[in-house]
Amino acid sequence: MSREIDYGNLMHSAMRGLIRTVLQDIADNGLPGNHHFFITFDTAHPDVELADWLSDRYPGEMTVVMQHWFDNLTVDEEGFAVTLNFGDSPEPLYIPYDAIRTFVDPSVEFGLRFESADEETEGFTAVPDADEEADNADDQLEPKKKDADVVSLDSFRK
Repeated sequence: MSREIDYGNLMHSAMRGLIRTVLQDIADNGLPGNHHFFITFDTAHPDVELADWLSDRYPGEMTVVMQHWFDNLTVDEEGFAVTLNFGDSPEPLYIPYDAIRTFVDPSVEFGLRFESADEETEGFTAVPDADEEADNADDQLEPKKKDADVVSLDSFRK
């Protein structure tokens, strides 16, 4: 019986660790400069905690923005808790890392996308479409899209 290295799951685990590290730094030191995050997550995940009215309004997935106002950010090994403002109504959320579908910091054009096993494409960077709606209207921004740079290695060969 042969064993294979599961690079996909290893990569997802590493990316979730990166998110945990970034969020812990934000919890400890606040958001630096223009950094802010669009976080899309599966609202039907069994460990997600959010108000009933939010899960009713967003039964499949939801994108939240952490930028101008957020409170009570706590980070643990499995996920993070944060209070966000929804139309002048502060609501606590708990989002496990494995419920996250995308994590984007448009201020530096950085993003992570977690592909499910049934999706054909494999890619770990993503920036949301400019017309994608952020669910936290007070912090809504339209991130820029950037095409990937392709470099030919022929110019480096001797």
